[in-house]
Amino acid sequence: MLVCLFCPESVPLQQKDILLKHLLLEHKLVIADVRLIADLPKYLSYWRSRFLEQPVTEFCSVIKTNSNGPIEKQENYFLLCDVLPEDLILRERLQQKRLEEVLEQQQLEREDNSFHHSCMFCSEEFTGNRSSLLNHMAREHSFSIGLPDNIVYCKEFLETLQSKLDELQCLYCEKTFRDKTTLRDHMRKKSHRRINANNREYDRFYVINYLELGKTWEEVQSEDDGELVDDGHNDDWSDWRAHPMSAVCLFCHHQSETMDLIYTHMKESHGFDLHQLRTELDLRFYQQVKLVNFIRRQIHQNHCYGCQQKFDSREGILSHIQTEDHVMMLPDASAWDQPQYYFPTYENDALLCTLSDSDDGCEDSHSKDVPVIAEDVSELRTLKQTSILKQLLKNRNSCS
Repeated sequence: MLVCLFCPESVPLQQKDILLKHLLLEHKLVIADVRLIADLPKYLSYWRSRFLEQPVTEFCSVIKTNSNGPIEKQENYFLLCDVLPEDLILRERLQQKRLEEVLEQQQLEREDNSFHHSCMFCSEEFTGNRSSLLNHMAREHSFSIGLPDNIVYCKEFLETLQSKLDELQCLYCEKTFRDKTTLRDHMRKKSHRRINANNREYDRFYVINYLELGKTWEEVQSEDDGELVDDGHNDDWSDWRAHPMSAVCLFCHHQSETMDLIYTHMKESHGFDLHQLRTELDLRFYQQVKLVNFIRRQIHQNHCYGCQQKFDSREGILSHIQTEDHVMMLPDASAWDQPQYYFPTYENDALLCTLSDSDDGCEDSHSKDVPVIAEDVSELRTLKQTSILKQLLKNRNSCS
C-alpha cells in the first residue's frame, strides 16, 4: 500500500497515480521523477516520518504560482526532488537495495532447474532451465525477448505476454484482433513477432534497468562513448579484454566460456570428439558447419542422428546414444551434407565460430575433389579457320 505523506489516505501500489494526484490537489506537493524511485512505499514512509519531525519547507523547494496577482490568489506548491542531498541519498540507497535483490533473484533463476512453462506459440511443454524455452521460441518461432542472462522475473514476464496473446493483442503494435488466426497472420506478415521496446511495462523484467540510478535502458545504451575517452590519448590496447563467448554443448544445456572447455566437456561427459571426426572424415570447414547444425537439429527433435530413432524426451535420446554407443556413429554423408544445414539451429552458435579447416596449410589436399574440365578440341580445324586472329592478320597485310 501507498500511504499519503500528510493524511491517512492510501491506495494500492498499482494505483500510484491516484495518490500522486491526491498529493498535488490536496497538499500541493509534487514528487519529481517518481518512475525512477526503486521502492516507492519505503520512499513515502521515510518522508512521512520526516515531515512529522520538521515542516515541509525544510525539505522542499517552494514554487509560488500567480506571483504577480493578488495575494489571495497566490498559492505555494512544494517540490520534493533529489536536489536535496538527503533525498538523493535515500534514492540511491533504495536503488542499491533493489539492485541487490534483483541480482539475487536473477541468480536463482539462472540456476533453477525446476522451471516449467509451455511455449506461447506451439504449447510444447518445457521443464528444467528457463533457457530451454527461451531458446526454443527464438529458434523455432523467431520470437526473442532477449538473452536469458539479461532477464529477471522470467515467469511473470512470460505470463504477461501470454495474457496479451489470450486477449488477442499483438505484442508489438498492441492492436486487438477478432480471432487467433487473424492475430497470427498479422504478427507474421508485419514482422511483429517481437515486443515493443517502448512499452515501459516490460522494463522491470530486464536487469539493465536496475543498474544506474535515474537512467533507463535507452539512456544507458545511448551514452556517448566519447565521455569514456582518456584525455591522455593512450593508444595502448594491452589491457583490452574481449567478452568471452559462451558455447553450448551439442547434447545438453552445459555452457563454457572457452572452446577448449566445451570440447573437453563433450568428450568426457558424452564421449563425443569433434576433432576426431574432423580428422577421420577429412572434413572441410563447411562440412563441419553442416555436421554441427545437423547434430543440433536431431538432438533438439529428440532423434538419434545415428539410427534416426525417435524419443519422447532429451533424457531418452541421451541415454540411448550412450547405451547403444551411437555417439560417434554418423549416418551416410548424404543425410547431413545438405544445403539446409548451412543455417544454424541456434542463433549465434559460438561453436560454429571456432571450427577450423582441416586442410589449413595444405593447398593440394583436396585437389582430387576439384573437377577439371578439358578443352573441347574436336573442332580445332574449324576454330583455326574462323579465328578472329586470322581475320586481323588479313586486315593488317592489306593495310601494309
